Amino acid sequence: MDKVRFGIIGIGNIGTVHTRYLLAGEIKQARLTAVCDNNPEKHPAIKQMVGDAIPLFSDAQEMLDSGLIDAVIVATPHYAHPTLSMMAMRRGIHTLCEKPAGVYTAQVEEMNACARECDVVFGIMYNQRPNPLYQKVKDLIDSGELGEIRRSNWIITNWYRSQSYYNSGGWRATWKGEGGGVLLNQDPHQLDLWQWLVGMPVRLRAFCQFGKHRQIEVEDEVTAYAEYANGATGVFITTVAETPGTNRLEIVGDRGKVVVENGQLQFWRLRESETAFNARWDKGFGEPECWQVQVPVGPECSDHQVITANFTDAILHHTPLIAPGLEGIRGLTLSNAMHLSTWTDDWVTLPLDSQRYLALLQQRIAHSQEKQVVSRTLDASGSW
Repeated sequence: MDKVRFGIIGIGNIGTVHTRYLLAGEIKQARLTAVCDNNPEKHPAIKQMVGDAIPLFSDAQEMLDSGLIDAVIVATPHYAHPTLSMMAMRRGIHTLCEKPAGVYTAQVEEMNACARECDVVFGIMYNQRPNPLYQKVKDLIDSGELGEIRRSNWIITNWYRSQSYYNSGGWRATWKGEGGGVLLNQDPHQLDLWQWLVGMPVRLRAFCQFGKHRQIEVEDEVTAYAEYANGATGVFITTVAETPGTNRLEIVGDRGKVVVENGQLQFWRLRESETAFNARWDKGFGEPECWQVQVPVGPECSDHQVITANFTDAILHHTPLIAPGLEGIRGLTLSNAMHLSTWTDDWVTLPLDSQRYLALLQQRIAHSQEKQVVSRTLDASGSW
């Protein structure tokens, strides 16, 4: 094939974003050939956007069986991500899943097993990975420039959401409707980047606050502490109820420190590793010589179409994926572990006991209730 024919399942806020850049021809080797949304009330607006030449389906299976598409973007609510992704993969359709990979790791384990069995390209929409800021941080770590990682902490509190945001949909911020709060809705990119950069911890202790600042069932504030196999530690702090918010990532190794904040990367490089300095220094007070280094970083970019273009190249030219779908389970494992640690008031050791987590989640789903929907207002971009 010379162009990949794409279908999109779920034409909500993010599905609309994917629809528009594909319609605009921003990915030269891809074209939109079908869309699907199971809410008929949205169909007139969708038809107005895509035109009469692109078929609009109400049933995902019907679109997947139509023969009109080679690849699909799954952009539905969270619980349906694994089910629809597996439905597509089993039909030989290349699958790009929106974040998060799912709500609980047990369903994502099943999805990953399916992906390994099927001869398709499987990606996940982690569009922060191509961001040159994080690409450069990963390069500094992987090249050994930072030395052995000792500590990381991420304060990500610029996710402010008002009560009216949650009241705009009865399913929002409920265990039954979304399966989580700030960790599952706002933080999947940061949780993925955290593990992508410094690896997965061996155990974790978290304190989630459920409905502390908003009238919701799920978490709206979290503080988590992680421990790693080499003795390193990490802290992750997030909330939807703090303004002005902060987005600051700090990673310390025995050869220096990097900080990502306000769209900038700062790097302090030790001329000599702290380990070596400490071994030889015998004069009491003193520190290794430290240089603040200007690191060249490209313009910030986190466009969704970067991932879709890479996914298209993987189909056509076997280009390595920036965000392989199989890796979606890692960030989800961290959010599930944070929930589980809070629910059990204890440390959680990784790998996660996925069945234990699912059992406790199902208890909460059984008592979950939709909220009363109030009137909603769209901003100019079409987002709530």
